[in-house]
Amino acid sequence: MYKYASPKNFYSLAGKLIPWSVGLTAVLMLTGLYLGLFVAPPDYQQGESVRIMFIHVPAAWMSMLVYVLMAGAGAVGLVWNIKLAEIFAGACAPIGASFTLIALATGSLWGKPMWGTWWAWDARLTSELILLFLYIGFMALEASIDDPKRAARACAILALVGVVNIPIIHFPWSGGTPCTNPPRWERSAHRQSTSAC
Repeated sequence: MYKYASPKNFYSLAGKLIPWSVGLTAVLMLTGLYLGLFVAPPDYQQGESVRIMFIHVPAAWMSMLVYVLMAGAGAVGLVWNIKLAEIFAGACAPIGASFTLIALATGSLWGKPMWGTWWAWDARLTSELILLFLYIGFMALEASIDDPKRAARACAILALVGVVNIPIIHFPWSGGTPCTNPPRWERSAHRQSTSAC
């Protein structure tokens, strides 16, 4: 397994797996989009706008997962000086930024008919926006430093500092506005308070 930490060995394996991964991803993504957008019935309260959630929720989860993977790869690059981890962290940033942008855009599209507003400045939404800025900052920092080794170290430190934002997105403080999706333990109270939005 350790031999794949070398870019030469990894690129050989990745070259063989990429066509299969792309094909499987395309089939699963198209199937999921078809089922979510055309087959799933409308919600009794949200109507057809619930279909946005079939794009929004996976994008939001992926935005957080990719950041954690990026920070983990950055840590591996810092501690063990593995070049492939640095490359992986750099490759995560544009992917994570794309998912974060999709999550923010679809959340706004869903929020307007449900809450009557495109944006609410509460902990979860603002933290997701900060996540987008962290991704953009990571990419800008990487591009601004000419030495790849120094750039990787600086970006890894930024990613590790920014990972504190992930629990804030996932477990928002309970003092925020009642509009956002509450944690599971608050959902029954949330149903009664959403009329205030």
